[in-house]
Amino acid sequence: MKLRFLGGTGTVTGSRYLLSDEHHRLLVDCGMYQGVKTLRRRNWARFPVDPSTVDAVVLTHAHIDHSGYLPALVKNGFKGKIYCTKATHELCKVLLPDAGFLQEEDAKYAFRKKFSKHEKPEPLFTEKDAWEALKHFESLHYHETFEPVKGFEVQFTPAGHILGSSCVHVTHNSSERSVVFSGDVGRQNDIIMRPPEPINHADVLVCESTYGDRVHGESNPEAELADIITKTAGRGGIVLMPAFAVGRAQMLLYVVHKLMGQGKIPKLPVYLNSPMAIKATEIFCRHHKEHKLSGADCELIDDKTEFVRTVEASIELDAVRYPCIIISASGMASGGRVLHHLKSLLPNYRNSVIFAGFQAPGTRGDALVNGADKVKIHGEYWPVKAEIYSLDSMSAHGDYKEILNWLEQGSLKPQKVYITHGEMVASDTMRKHISETFGWDVEVPELFEEVEI
Repeated sequence: MKLRFLGGTGTVTGSRYLLSDEHHRLLVDCGMYQGVKTLRRRNWARFPVDPSTVDAVVLTHAHIDHSGYLPALVKNGFKGKIYCTKATHELCKVLLPDAGFLQEEDAKYAFRKKFSKHEKPEPLFTEKDAWEALKHFESLHYHETFEPVKGFEVQFTPAGHILGSSCVHVTHNSSERSVVFSGDVGRQNDIIMRPPEPINHADVLVCESTYGDRVHGESNPEAELADIITKTAGRGGIVLMPAFAVGRAQMLLYVVHKLMGQGKIPKLPVYLNSPMAIKATEIFCRHHKEHKLSGADCELIDDKTEFVRTVEASIELDAVRYPCIIISASGMASGGRVLHHLKSLLPNYRNSVIFAGFQAPGTRGDALVNGADKVKIHGEYWPVKAEIYSLDSMSAHGDYKEILNWLEQGSLKPQKVYITHGEMVASDTMRKHISETFGWDVEVPELFEEVEI
């Protein structure tokens, strides 16, 4: 069995891993690249292998950097099945068509405003392409063993990152070798998600390293959030939270309403302005047995939040000038309705923008948290006078100490570990941490490198 790293190396996006033997090819994750332009260009390059030769795909979770290239894969010839957990399937029904729709809208907007270098900008894939890809999906329960292609047995275990997220366990029957893909690993004490399930066996481990060189710190994120909201409302400002539609949006809604209920922040209107996040919240509430929030907690989120569903209502929200809280996608301010809010709110010192998750290099979110005095949105530069905050302690990714803790919980003794899904320094630092802590053979692979399992 061979493993080839088709993405997710040297960066936190574009996760794609190809397992193969003499007869079959199994792709684990099929993500889009996000962030700096040099990475985004990879989405338009020819896929490293002919999509028609891939027999099946297995997903760790629904986030676009792990699932977003699937419509393009199908469009370019993939004909097999795509396997994932039940919740991941439901979320992909929301995320993938939305991604296609947004790309179509962005292409139209670029054409109208003439800020694209292309005479007629085209989307990578359309909403229709996404629905076509969803016809290939097949969902399973955690711990259910299945055979996506002949000779490869697979099982999902909870990864604690977002709803439906999983570690993918693959066993190659003829060689009796096993490899586990961590996917994105959640926190040990997340506000809403349960911790990742320990791993007990793998000959080879492929482990993420988003926060491989950092720890989240000891600060209380709820207290920090309460302080920012109270100060902003006190000066008549609006709090904008760019949030990942899946995971962070639901966590922020829960914390905001909890703080209001405790009297720690003023009672303000709370708007969720993202059709994708609204649908994801509904799915989150349906699957409340998979996370820490009770049915009553989910009802609180639903009852106390004003869901902004239409374009017209979103435009009206841009004109609001009274203190309120707006949660909108995307989490790295790379697209979606949040861009229009940023144009409206960034030039005013009374407002605050709070980022509550990892910001990939090259994204607007990364520029803002690193002190940019202006950002480019829809072809124009907008001044940054609002206060910008980054609450890393609210991230859905475990830091390096939490990942070490998680690896220690099981009886895992892999013969080889490959570190992926991190910036170069973070991955190499994670390599050192694992090697020094456990004495395992650890390596950071290069893009397109192929290894024997």
